[in-house]
Amino acid sequence: MKKVFMFLMVCSIIISTAIKTNAQGEAAVPFLLLAPDSRAGGIGESGVGLADNSAAIFWNPAGIAFLTGSEVSFTHSNWLPQFNLDLFYDYATYRQYIEDLSGSVTASVTYMNFGEFVRTLSNSPDPVGTFRSFDAALTLGYATKLSSSWGLGLNFRLIHSRLADKPTEQEQGKGVATSVSFDIGAMWRPVDLDLPLIGNIGNKFSLGMNLSNIGPKIYYIDQAQADPIPTNFRFGFAARFLEDDFNSLTYTLDLSKLLVSRPDSTKKRDEFYKAIFTAWADQPLSEELKDIVVSMGLEYWYGQPGDFMFALRTGFFYEDPNYGNRKFVTLGAGIRYDLYGFDFSYITTDLFKNGENHPLSNTLRFTLMIGWGGQMQTHKGFPRGI
Repeated sequence: MKKVFMFLMVCSIIISTAIKTNAQGEAAVPFLLLAPDSRAGGIGESGVGLADNSAAIFWNPAGIAFLTGSEVSFTHSNWLPQFNLDLFYDYATYRQYIEDLSGSVTASVTYMNFGEFVRTLSNSPDPVGTFRSFDAALTLGYATKLSSSWGLGLNFRLIHSRLADKPTEQEQGKGVATSVSFDIGAMWRPVDLDLPLIGNIGNKFSLGMNLSNIGPKIYYIDQAQADPIPTNFRFGFAARFLEDDFNSLTYTLDLSKLLVSRPDSTKKRDEFYKAIFTAWADQPLSEELKDIVVSMGLEYWYGQPGDFMFALRTGFFYEDPNYGNRKFVTLGAGIRYDLYGFDFSYITTDLFKNGENHPLSNTLRFTLMIGWGGQMQTHKGFPRGI
């Protein structure tokens, strides 16, 4: 059994390293930070300012306030392919506009599979059983417009982590943990706004903010050994520089920061409701700035909504060397026809030193979506390409 838990710890360390490693300390259930969909994955894993499809439940639930109709999507990715660990990641979303509620209800299911493991005893290598290990989350949300230019989104999430199904021999705890969290997002998407030297940016610009995974610590053994979940603040914008009858070009930029406080002298961390504030100032300002992750991307669409459309995407993701050192380029493409859409994205680190050995290198995501009813896409301005 020790070998099993050692392997699971290695998996967790790899995933944590691939997602976020910093001096503030590790957070539990890091799968909640994974960029889940292919479209945003193709534009540098950015999307808080764009957020114009059902995957906005992750990036910024407020973006869904500007959408009508219905949509379902499913994403699959073989995770960390460099390690050949048979890890995979699935993500399903749903949104439905309800006129009587003056907004949309949303849902998503996130599933990270670690595979099947053989249980052994400490004094014998002979197997005594098998079990599966996984992390999962169910998210329910609501999004509505506060005005023609402002949207608000709220999510509630149930988190379940199962590293093992039951204790073996004298071990304490079952290796199973459950917790809850919630998100709050806001988006400003001006309908009509003239700026000096720039002109009217109505329906060509949006600004978004999302505070996600706000909730209590999670524990596998007892509350004294609880770890914080990855509360994260994301802020950014999307700007459409080109738009005509057949072409559009959109730029996105996200800035994100993990709000998990540093351990104090007793190795304890602030509770989530304190860490949201203290995590901004528990290091010198220069270090706090380095702890901000930058991601950006470009998305080009050709075609007209309701007819055949295709997209090309690229992006860049940067994390300071002392806070995770993730640097990679993303590529992606997508098509839309009638109700249906398909997207894929690809991560490459080959432009950077030792990129071929990076755990995220060669990661592929694939997304299928169906959208129906309502105004799924606008011919001018946001949203387009959902």
